[in-house]
Amino acid sequence: MNDKWYDLFEDWGLIEASFSTQYGIRLRNETDMSWNEFCTLLAGIMPKTPLGEVINIRSEEDKDVLKYFTEGQHRIRNEWRNRQVETMSDEEKKETLKELQNIFSMAFS
Repeated sequence: MNDKWYDLFEDWGLIEASFSTQYGIRLRNETDMSWNEFCTLLAGIMPKTPLGEVINIRSEEDKDVLKYFTEGQHRIRNEWRNRQVETMSDEEKKETLKELQNIFSMAFS
């Protein structure tokens, strides 16, 4: 599955809120930030920001953590993962299926 846990367009509001929270930067008012600087700052977004929290939910794999997720957290995680599968090519789907088969084979052998 794709390791990208956010979408620049879909999550723009979360990105704006996270830049404001973490850096005190209001992106709507920023006129001279370079693309490279933006990418560097985005890559450094911490978990305790709106985007960071959503990424934590979307990327969680620990079954012990997942069983305590709220209904809303499960919805966020499932909607994201379902969208990712819908955008996968047939080759990516086959590769992911092989990975899952290997995981199940190791787990239940």
